[in-house]
Amino acid sequence: MKTTIKALFGALVLTIIFAGCGSSDETIKVGLNGSGVPLWEEVADIVYEEEGVELELIEFADYVRPNLALEDGDVDINAFQTVSYFDEFIEEHDLSLEPIATTYIAPMALYSDEHESIEEVPEGGIVALPQEATNMGRALLLLEEADLIELEEGFNGYGELDKIVENPKGLEFEPVVAAQTPRVLPDVDISIINNGVAREADFQPNDDSIFIEGDTATPYINIIAAREENADREILQRIGEIVQTQQVEDEIIDIYDEALIPVFVELDEIGW
Repeated sequence: MKTTIKALFGALVLTIIFAGCGSSDETIKVGLNGSGVPLWEEVADIVYEEEGVELELIEFADYVRPNLALEDGDVDINAFQTVSYFDEFIEEHDLSLEPIATTYIAPMALYSDEHESIEEVPEGGIVALPQEATNMGRALLLLEEADLIELEEGFNGYGELDKIVENPKGLEFEPVVAAQTPRVLPDVDISIINNGVAREADFQPNDDSIFIEGDTATPYINIIAAREENADREILQRIGEIVQTQQVEDEIIDIYDEALIPVFVELDEIGW
């Protein structure tokens, strides 16, 4: 049985309840954004088959409410964010949350209508990049990985253009709203586009980009988070284990057409 219910939590929230052939005495509420729903539909089926527990998938329209809802107990876990975003958010809002498992990286990439490789980017080339602080920091790290710029020593992924200490090609930077980064491609040499935004614009990151983030970008591994007091709860740990199985890894690759990279690592590898 699958039913859809709409509710309001300060932003539009779409709730999808996944049940098996019978009923369960236990339901786990999972906070998501839209891109995560197709994967968690599959996870919900597996969890029900193996544990007899229903997952109620609650879709949020922003990236703020899922953590606040988790803190408030409106959801039991959430799965929508990178560890970098999570660490900054819980510190800023003084929340008692922690990761329970890693899931995948949604790699950011460089795209161009004009050039087929990084080497073709000219002197004084124009680079569009997302203007939001966390996204911009990630974009700057990607430019450094591509050997186009050098950042100040110890750069932690937060900050703006003033963190650039070397710019050998004299590139010009145009910060834009993340959602606009595909639309400005005709007007720039390269545009740095988030994975989700790229896929919404019908780009396949592995095929259409000229440089893509690797699976070693530890701060940008996505996580499942829970409240601290519930982090060791057996069923939540079991859900984390299921997400890290080969079956779910195959689903990640299939559902997202290889645009996401499954990354299953111990929590101490992401600083927890």
